[in-house]
Amino acid sequence: MSLLPTITELQARARADLRMGVPVVFCLDERAAVIAAAETLSAARLADLRGLGGTPVLAITPRRAATLKAAAYSEYVARVLLPPNADCSWMQSVADPADDLRAPMKGPLRTLRGGDESFARAAITFCKAARLLPAALVVDVDDGAALAGRFGLTRLNAAEAFPILHTTSPMNEVVSARLPMQVSEAGRLHIFRPEDGGEEHYAVEIGQPARDAPVLARLHSACFTGDIIGSLKCDCGPQLRGALAQMGAEGAGVLLYLNQEGRGIGLANKMRAYSLQDQGFDTVEANHRLGFEDDERDFRIGATLLQKLGFSEVRLMTNNPKKVAMMEANGLHVTERVPLQVGQNPHNEGYLATKAAKSGHLL
Repeated sequence: MSLLPTITELQARARADLRMGVPVVFCLDERAAVIAAAETLSAARLADLRGLGGTPVLAITPRRAATLKAAAYSEYVARVLLPPNADCSWMQSVADPADDLRAPMKGPLRTLRGGDESFARAAITFCKAARLLPAALVVDVDDGAALAGRFGLTRLNAAEAFPILHTTSPMNEVVSARLPMQVSEAGRLHIFRPEDGGEEHYAVEIGQPARDAPVLARLHSACFTGDIIGSLKCDCGPQLRGALAQMGAEGAGVLLYLNQEGRGIGLANKMRAYSLQDQGFDTVEANHRLGFEDDERDFRIGATLLQKLGFSEVRLMTNNPKKVAMMEANGLHVTERVPLQVGQNPHNEGYLATKAAKSGHLL
């Protein structure tokens, strides 16, 4: 029946459940597991999950495992055996590095080696997509379908879910309207909505850029702190305004405003990273201690939106060569990289130096 939710819709439901602390069930062939995000799991639900009879493990990323001096035995995930007396606070301390310097010894942590890690890897992916700390409790169960039906939990067929976990959702334009701006009275804002229930993304069109010529374009990731309240810890706000000003001066351009805050980890995790930076870690080290990679953004989204707007060639405003490579890899020819070196100040000197040294930005 068409009333039944698709696997994409079920994944959106699962992300929302994890954010609220509700477990979800993954089924694969004859096996099944219950997954719960460490950040949002309550004591009562932890007790119920322990009562299911399986061996609970806490899935964390190899980045976080390295910080905790725990063996991952995998390039994708580390599976930490849950001690018998471990409570939610213990799990959250393993997931969250906020008190690592005050209490560095979380273990010794015993991790699993070998065996199937599919459910643990999927759990990490879903936590990241839900903008939570990448740590999840995983409990194997005998009859996942019956368990999900009994407690009204979202159930995912992993064979259907796994192939699309790392794909970019199709984007559909919802609406566009004329929008006069300070940099140009000839502006238009396009709203794009992904089919997987994720964040909407925006395209700001300046003037009437020709579709048969390279367009001056900027892929700008949302930065609440820099774009809105004028943070001096980054150069995002000046880059946003500088890109729009240059497009206005040239009379045409497209700025893509992508809702991928904090390099794709979300504002809450970005603030966690800022707190770690106050402890002396640089921006890359802070991300790693949280369990994330240097950059979790999906630049394929930008390529998709430009193509939907009818562009095939771009003059890309960026200091990041990886954006150029990603555009080229996804069918957009970058005819020129246009530097955007603005916003340097005493508060972000270290941040910019790290971007140059560790992320390859050309500053």
